[in-house]
Amino acid sequence: MAYAQVPLRNVVDHETASKILYDVVIVGSGVAGAIIANELSRNGFSVLILEAGPGHDFTIPGHEKNLYRFYSAVAKDSNAPYPATPNARMPRDFETKKLVNGAPDTSNSYFVQNGPFPLESTYAKVVGGTTMHWQGSTPRMLPDDFMTESNYGQGRDWPIGYDEIEPYYQMAEREMGVSGDVESQKDLGLRFAGQYVYPMQELPLSYLDKQVSEGLHGAQVSLDGEIYSMSVRTIPQARNGVPNPKYDEGKGYQPVGAVNTHQTSLGERCQGNNNCVPICPVQAKYDARKTLAKALGNNALEKNISSGKRIDLLYQTVASKVWIDPATDRVSRISYKAYGALQSSEHKSGEVRGRIFVIAANAVETPRLMLASGLPSTSGLMGCNLMDHPYLLAWGLMPKPAGTFRGTQSTGGIEELRSGSFRRNQAAFRVDIHNDGWGWATGSPYSDLLDLVDNQNKFSKDLRSGLVDRLSRQLLLAFMVELPAIKSNRVTVDSRYCDALGNERPAITFDLPDYVKAGLAYSRQISRTIFQRLGVEDCTHYDPYGEVGFGYFTFAGQGYLFRGGNHFAGTHLMGHSRNDSVVNSWQRSWDHENLYLVGAGSMCSIGTANTTLTLAALSFRSAEQILKDLTSTSGT
Repeated sequence: MAYAQVPLRNVVDHETASKILYDVVIVGSGVAGAIIANELSRNGFSVLILEAGPGHDFTIPGHEKNLYRFYSAVAKDSNAPYPATPNARMPRDFETKKLVNGAPDTSNSYFVQNGPFPLESTYAKVVGGTTMHWQGSTPRMLPDDFMTESNYGQGRDWPIGYDEIEPYYQMAEREMGVSGDVESQKDLGLRFAGQYVYPMQELPLSYLDKQVSEGLHGAQVSLDGEIYSMSVRTIPQARNGVPNPKYDEGKGYQPVGAVNTHQTSLGERCQGNNNCVPICPVQAKYDARKTLAKALGNNALEKNISSGKRIDLLYQTVASKVWIDPATDRVSRISYKAYGALQSSEHKSGEVRGRIFVIAANAVETPRLMLASGLPSTSGLMGCNLMDHPYLLAWGLMPKPAGTFRGTQSTGGIEELRSGSFRRNQAAFRVDIHNDGWGWATGSPYSDLLDLVDNQNKFSKDLRSGLVDRLSRQLLLAFMVELPAIKSNRVTVDSRYCDALGNERPAITFDLPDYVKAGLAYSRQISRTIFQRLGVEDCTHYDPYGEVGFGYFTFAGQGYLFRGGNHFAGTHLMGHSRNDSVVNSWQRSWDHENLYLVGAGSMCSIGTANTTLTLAALSFRSAEQILKDLTSTSGT
């Protein structure tokens, strides 16, 4: 069914939905909620999705509105394409960049920042969730990443291992249409079942990637007594490329909208546009609306028509409280506040009921909702162990034009230091080579223009040639460093801080241990080695009083600055019992047997992999268990 043929709309009104006992009620329409909704609805169960944010148009005109909003925005942050509303506030990239007396001013931010470091990360409250502005990188976690406590004495072990999640990685890669090369990933220690290949062939390295690769050929570094050879390899990505004819035992893979120009609303093949974050102009990048479109299409299945089972969606509907039946400890209903006009706090309240409830709001909003409902969990760990990838950026000028600003934001990277014995003493990391210049680090190209005019007195022909020379030689390396689960890093709520609808906002406590700071410091050391090999003019500087100085810290007498990775995790992590965790390995609450808390919040570690693929795999795994729960209680 073509994407544009499935308009996203309220298929029931709030009054009708409140009268229905759904098989499953899901909070959140991001990738986790979308996957579970699709799996359940195609198996003939009724599903209701509550989405706090707007975004009700799947059509080409709807996409063009988002593009226009982004192009015309002065502050082109991650959420710039999507309409803002005080009723479902999103953390914005620019909120913590204002300094007052040298300290970050967070008084107007959505997050209540309790420090020691303000958390500079964001997510989207819109139909499709944060996949509406993610980069699309989909590396798997390494087998070692699931056992960091046992192997390295850091963080927490998972109750499941890599081999248990591997089949679900395959499901997630199929759903997202991942492009990649299995043999390249095997070199990192990843295991793949049988003759598995990715659904689509790897996207080609950019010209800049190739220049870096050529310069690094034969380079080695020493860490903790071991020698690591550095190389550039492609990053698995959830974006349409060339279908792999070897996929599915030679049956091949049919990407959604990749080969049919009449389905451009589903996404063409990647055209190398440079603004993947926040929005792909041709929708080549996967987003959760593609899965939602399939789920909504399940309403037309004969089994659903004959049984009256439907999947319904209510957007601009903010879940406000989870209610527990004290007699059974089961969730009985969820209260919501539904608003109409985006800028008006006028709203109506209501409740929805279900047999099973799934909170898939993300690793900040899920514990926020549970804590606001007075549900801290038996373990007391609800909201604790907040993780995100801190990034260290290093930037410089290549000795000759290197094709910067060609290709998606990051097509290649350096992966060799994702694991090793050194993880006992310092955090691991991986390196993204950015094709979009210094934008993340310095605000380029605007900052370059100001420098050339104000400091170098360039104008007319000299200004144009100066910009071309500067921009075409820019190299940005982004070192993504692991952060273990630490109980004191957490999300809480405070009744003094509420949004326009009266819902408590998330309060963030966030710090970096020396283990992570050591990894960040070593990243800077490696960046110098790479720059020397490439003949790069190192332009990196970390200003404690600059626009983004709130991430500044010192370690071993040197100053560094980290940035947020938008990879929230760990706040309702899984474990072996109700005393050491919030959910079990199926992401079902230990305390409430008909409640699932799904997504990256269940992850016990994040290693050096972007979190989306793993949380998607966990969602497929949870969907299997939810189906068993529904089947076993179908007669009750």
